[in-house]
Amino acid sequence: MAEEQELLQLELLCKQLYETADANLRTEAEKALVSFANSPDCLSKCQLLLERGNSPYAQLLAATTLTKLVSRPNVTLPLEQRIDIRNYVLGYLASRPKLVHYVLQALVQLFARITKLGWFDIQDKDYVFRNVITDVTKFIQSGSTQHVMIGVQLLSQLVCEMNQVSEEDDEHEADSSRSLTKHRKIASSFRDLQLFEIFQLSCELLQTAAGNIKSMDFSDDSQHGLISHALRLAHNCLTFDFIGTSTDETADDLCTVQIPTGWRSAFLDGATMELFFSLYSSLPPSLSSIALSCLVQIASVRRSLFNNTERAKFLNELVTGVRNILENPQALSDPSNYHEFCRLLARLKTNYQLGELVKVTNYPELIKRIAEFTVTSLRQMWQFAPNSVHYLLSLWQKMVASMPYVKANEPHLLETYTPEIFKAYTMSRLESVTVVIKDGLEDPLEDQGMINQQLDQLSTIGRCEYEKTCGLLVQLFDEAAQRYQEAINSGTQGVEITIQEGRLSWLVYIIGAVIGGRISFASTDDHDAMDGELACRVLQLMNLVDSRIAQYACEKLDLAILSFFEQFRKIYVGDQVPKMSKVYRRLSEVLGLNDESMVLSVFIGKIITNLKYWARSEQITWKTLQLLNDLSVGYSSVRKLVKLDAVQFVLSNHTNEHFPFLGLNANNRSFADMRCRTTFYTALARLLMVDLREDDEDKFEEFMVPLTSAFESVGTMLTNMDTPQKEEEAKRAVVGLARDLRGVAFAFNTKTSYMMFFDWIYPSYTPILHRAIEVWYHDPAVTTPVLKLMAELAQSRSQRLLFDVSSPNGYLLFREVSKVIDSYGSRILTIGEVPKDQVYTMKLKGISVCFSMLKAALCGNYVNFGVFRLYGDNALDKAFGMFVKLLLSVSQRDLMDYPKLSQNFYSLLECLANDHMAFISSLEPQVFLYILATISEGLTALDTMVCTGCCATLDTVITYLFKNLTIKKKKRNHMQQNEAFLRILELHPEILQQMLSTVLNIIMFEDCRNQWSMSRPLLGLILLNEEYFNKLRDSIIASQPPDKQQAMVQCFENLMSGIERSLHTKNRDKFTQNLSLFRRDVNDSLKAANGQSPTHCTQFLDMMS
Repeated sequence: MAEEQELLQLELLCKQLYETADANLRTEAEKALVSFANSPDCLSKCQLLLERGNSPYAQLLAATTLTKLVSRPNVTLPLEQRIDIRNYVLGYLASRPKLVHYVLQALVQLFARITKLGWFDIQDKDYVFRNVITDVTKFIQSGSTQHVMIGVQLLSQLVCEMNQVSEEDDEHEADSSRSLTKHRKIASSFRDLQLFEIFQLSCELLQTAAGNIKSMDFSDDSQHGLISHALRLAHNCLTFDFIGTSTDETADDLCTVQIPTGWRSAFLDGATMELFFSLYSSLPPSLSSIALSCLVQIASVRRSLFNNTERAKFLNELVTGVRNILENPQALSDPSNYHEFCRLLARLKTNYQLGELVKVTNYPELIKRIAEFTVTSLRQMWQFAPNSVHYLLSLWQKMVASMPYVKANEPHLLETYTPEIFKAYTMSRLESVTVVIKDGLEDPLEDQGMINQQLDQLSTIGRCEYEKTCGLLVQLFDEAAQRYQEAINSGTQGVEITIQEGRLSWLVYIIGAVIGGRISFASTDDHDAMDGELACRVLQLMNLVDSRIAQYACEKLDLAILSFFEQFRKIYVGDQVPKMSKVYRRLSEVLGLNDESMVLSVFIGKIITNLKYWARSEQITWKTLQLLNDLSVGYSSVRKLVKLDAVQFVLSNHTNEHFPFLGLNANNRSFADMRCRTTFYTALARLLMVDLREDDEDKFEEFMVPLTSAFESVGTMLTNMDTPQKEEEAKRAVVGLARDLRGVAFAFNTKTSYMMFFDWIYPSYTPILHRAIEVWYHDPAVTTPVLKLMAELAQSRSQRLLFDVSSPNGYLLFREVSKVIDSYGSRILTIGEVPKDQVYTMKLKGISVCFSMLKAALCGNYVNFGVFRLYGDNALDKAFGMFVKLLLSVSQRDLMDYPKLSQNFYSLLECLANDHMAFISSLEPQVFLYILATISEGLTALDTMVCTGCCATLDTVITYLFKNLTIKKKKRNHMQQNEAFLRILELHPEILQQMLSTVLNIIMFEDCRNQWSMSRPLLGLILLNEEYFNKLRDSIIASQPPDKQQAMVQCFENLMSGIERSLHTKNRDKFTQNLSLFRRDVNDSLKAANGQSPTHCTQFLDMMS
């Protein structure tokens, strides 16, 4: 009775969770069901729910709970229990074929998950979870449509499951590296043993369906569903990540399908491709798009699967199918079919050379039809399928880029059709403007990502037959500019002038793109002259636009002009540009711009105008400052820039009066929007440095006048914050100033300039920065810019912090760094619990910057740290002490989850181990053990920088430990200060043993990307744990098949051959060489072991670790 009651209660909770509109009730139900999932008798209750539950929600709960139970990373159910669950699910599906779709999907997911996780489990010498096809064939051979559909779904979900790392693994970042490795081993074994058979089964089902297609009723859900699932099964097989390279499922740039050689038979006879083309032509649109998607994958089969003759035959069959679709395009009116067909066309050039394409049967007809299809698509489909256009442009871009390399005698005819493609794209953009404005559609001009992507493709297309390209652009631009001028002169307002501005925006973008395309083509003087014609028109338009900017401005048009400037700068401004380029000749004739300096003056004029009038537009401000920043980097251009009066004006007048975006309340922007100020001051400081000499202090002081007055103003504000408004003003002033100064400090990378800056800021203004941290330590919008400024000051970039021997500045700077870290750290640790979604912003980001700052100061080589203790200065001890407190406040999970925090921490730890090992060895036991635990976690990190840093740190610790143990044995009365350190490791030998196991596991069985780094600490770990290493070796050998054990014994003997019991460099290098051969021999041995997986070895290593 109690069972029945509990069953009813669970069903009620499920109903409340999935159906109720009351959020509180739903939350309570969710809590109760989480508690149920964690209860000890959960397994039996799930079976009860499946057997006797009346509600599909209850069945769903049981299935999803069982999936979570079998997926737990740290708790594995007994093998017998997992076999029982698998068999029960199959029996349950067989006896209940008409389950609600979401319950069926959950049970199929459970079957797939339990099969994957148990792939290498053995019972009575049998891999019990691998008899998938045998079990599923029973469903398929039953004759019932429902059972066949369930069988196909089971296989389809299994293929998907094998192809992706489980979500549960992703949630445990610390184990992510091992999870990925185990996943690849399972996926590779599944690929080799069963995937091809499953693909063949899907093709057989589809072949049968294709034969009966005329008698099928696609309005019948079961028949439609069966074909759909069979197609998806084939598609899942073809999209399988065969060699483990596709980590991002959303990426479409991995255009080669690495089909195994064993699959050749499926693609050589042409029947497979013919099947999918046939299915496309005969199925309704809801299904035919999946068939096309399969063809996209088939078209992408790796070239090396075929010899030249086979490849030519395969390509001919593919092209024949494509041509048939183009000749009968009715089905392409469906958006999904259209999109997949565009992808298929793009793959023609991705996987085949233009020289191969021109040799296919009836190539002229093919290229003509593709061109006609592209032109129609560009003119008609831009608003319905904008994402598909990318694939068409990609096809033409790659074909045009290949033209110089074609050696075939057959004509490619691209010069005939490319101008048509370019014209169609350009006209479609111009025509879109009117439609967008009048119909209120989404404006493509507002999608910068799409614009950049398409223009990048168009830039190559446009440079083919460049005379025609320029002729078209000149004609269209002159017409649009004339209408725009007429509209301005007549005082026209509203829609008409907006349309003209939109059309001109597109033309300016396209002109910039084709000028930028010069970089990928061998250009002639005539082409440069054409670029000059186009550039003249854009600059004339800019003059017209800027003359009205005080009264009226168009953001889209100004963004297009900035895009043009960026492209023109890359090609015609800088050190690599021919001085007598014809582009300047044309600019001189039309606009009087005789050389690069005069063109640069136009650039600077536009930059100043934008910064003056466009403070309200974050996008224009950012792009304008990026242009200024790019100009300030070039060697020759920057020297020409500083000679311009406009640049000298900016260097003397960088205030909010002239540049409103520097104002404290510029349109009430958020603090994040003030980041552009750093870019502005970086560029200005670079320009200032060009002529800054040691005796130019007056010049420096003049430049710093606005910043000096800003600092003084902030100091006053901090003493007078009696109202929220005044506090907000003070806060904004501090943030703006910190960002400005960071830009200046970043650019000052010479000793002369840095010393001027340091003498200016210290000691006059650093107290204001300390005060800001004390007041607003809880507000990361303030603390992050201030901390980053201090971190920048501590950076010895380009050896700029080379203080004179009589200068105490290095020590004074470190004191300031120590003071900031101590001040911020002591306060941030008091803020208590922070919500998980805010913990990085509120706390961890600041801690990360503190780690970066301390690392910069410790590694800057401008302080002798022994002096601090010698003279009783506690600055170093305070910095180290705060580092420990901050570290202990961060969980290991957070250290691994946040990449910047992880990199800053591990690089700091490596620095401490190298230069301050005495500090690490004197830490409290729990702190030292925590640091060792973080090193252990870092060894398996996916970030190679973190992993390599951990290896170096561990090597230093192990070397220090080995050295001290050796000394201890020689000198019984060894120094007491290292006793605690040694005692900790003697009491906890499992820590180093775990690391030994981890490193050995990575080197032997995983994709070790930094083998040299891993080899360095491994020798020390072996020498410190010789007994444990021998046990580990014996266990690995015993886990091998009997005929392979002797080979593994030999591998380990060779590893230690000629190795002495020391950590001298010569001995280490010998060990590294041995290890390289050891890894190769182990891999060869494992590969040759009759397809056996090394997983049982790694399982032992995992247990040991």
